[in-house]
Amino acid sequence: MMAARSSIDRAAVVAEARSWIGTPYLHQASLKGAGCDCLGLVRGVWRGIFGEEPELPAPYSPDWAEAHGRETLAEAAGRHMVPVALNAIEPGDVLLFAMKDHAPAKHCAIMSAPGQMIHAIEAHPVAEVTLWSSERAGRRLRFAFAFPGLIG
Repeated sequence: MMAARSSIDRAAVVAEARSWIGTPYLHQASLKGAGCDCLGLVRGVWRGIFGEEPELPAPYSPDWAEAHGRETLAEAAGRHMVPVALNAIEPGDVLLFAMKDHAPAKHCAIMSAPGQMIHAIEAHPVAEVTLWSSERAGRRLRFAFAFPGLIG
C-alpha cells in the first residue's frame, strides 16, 4: 500500500485503478485480486492512495438506488471528494452513472484516459473499457468527483 499523501497526481490514481484490472466482480467486496464491485474499486483506490477510508458504506442490495430513490452514492462522494463539472472530467476522476433513465446514480468508474474508464460491473472482472459515450449513456453520466488533493 502506498503511504497516505495530502496531494496526488492523476497518474497515481489511474495507476492504482489499473492495478485492480482482472479483480473478479463480487458484490460489496473491496479486495484487490479477490473481488470488488464498482464502489469497492473506488474504495480500494482510495485506500491505495490515502490509507484508511474516511467512511465505510452500510450494507447495500443490488437495487438499493432504485429502492431508495435518493442520490446516496453522490451524497457520499460529495462528503469526501471534490465535485467536477461533467464537461471538465479528466483521467483520475470518479464518474457516477445511472443505469436507467430517471434513476439515481448507482454505478461508478474511474476515468483512465480520454474516452476510457476502469470499472467493475456484475459478472465481469474489473476492466478498462471505452467510456460509455453514446447519447443514451451520456445522459446517464450524472456526477463526477475528484479525489481530494488531486493535482496535474
